[in-house]
Amino acid sequence: MTSTAWPALALDEWQDTQTTLHRWMQMVGKTRLALAPMQNHWWNVTLYVTARGLATSPMPYEGRALDVEFDFVDHLLVARTTDGDTRTMPLAPQSVADFYAEYVAMLESLDITPNIWPVPMEMTDTLRFTEDRVHASYDPDAAQRCWRVLVHTDRVLKTFRAGFVGKSSPSHFWWGGFDIACTRFSGRPAPRHPGGIPNCPDYVTVEGYSHECISAGWWPGSVGSAVAQPAFYAYAYPEPPGCARALLRPEAAFYEPTMHEWILPYEAVRTSPDPDVALLDFLSSTYDAAADLAEWNRAALERGQAPA
Repeated sequence: MTSTAWPALALDEWQDTQTTLHRWMQMVGKTRLALAPMQNHWWNVTLYVTARGLATSPMPYEGRALDVEFDFVDHLLVARTTDGDTRTMPLAPQSVADFYAEYVAMLESLDITPNIWPVPMEMTDTLRFTEDRVHASYDPDAAQRCWRVLVHTDRVLKTFRAGFVGKSSPSHFWWGGFDIACTRFSGRPAPRHPGGIPNCPDYVTVEGYSHECISAGWWPGSVGSAVAQPAFYAYAYPEPPGCARALLRPEAAFYEPTMHEWILPYEAVRTSPDPDVALLDFLSSTYDAAADLAEWNRAALERGQAPA
């Protein structure tokens, strides 16, 4: 059963599961990359929060369609086709190599053979999926709590998105960075992005950041980074001068200079009297600061305040 409460999710308590699950998700994400038609900013490759987990949405394949879903209620990976065929495999402790072999076999049993590059992206560790017997953890309780965080975040991001009438991404999950985000655009072209993300071709970020944007979302943190616990984030590209001095809400929010991002610790939201209000305050105050500093045409881009 899921809960209305925002669950605890300290990174050090589920790090092994997170690093394994991240790689499993990349296999499914790379399936979408292989099959789904290209969209601006790579929106064709993302996953979406569902009532049971994270899913691809339908992907075309030789006159049929396939979707794949991580079910964090029954802890299954489910593949379905428009022919009415369904295959499942358990989400349980096993190596990345074994999971990859079973996943490919499951797709082949549906006569689907996408071209998947079996190497992690956006990670410094590039051990091939076919050889990875290092990452083999799966804590079902932690995985389900992560999904519950995504459910809450997705709901609030959609509420926040309602006040913007310009071009905006959906609320979607990026399997490269293991983060959920929603991005707003000014409509103006942006300077070429410098790239430099580990094991990610620069053309990916050049396409992703082709136009001025303000993005916000959540991710579980990264051990050894400036933010090693779950956090909400927001940033502008290109970053206008003055972001580091912007006034933010709530009080726990701050500017992280090495990442060039505004950060709000997840724990500060989870333990606040009203987590939704705390998160909406962060989303609104960071957007207001970035849009004003970058001189966006806010009168043309906004409907008004997003409903509470």
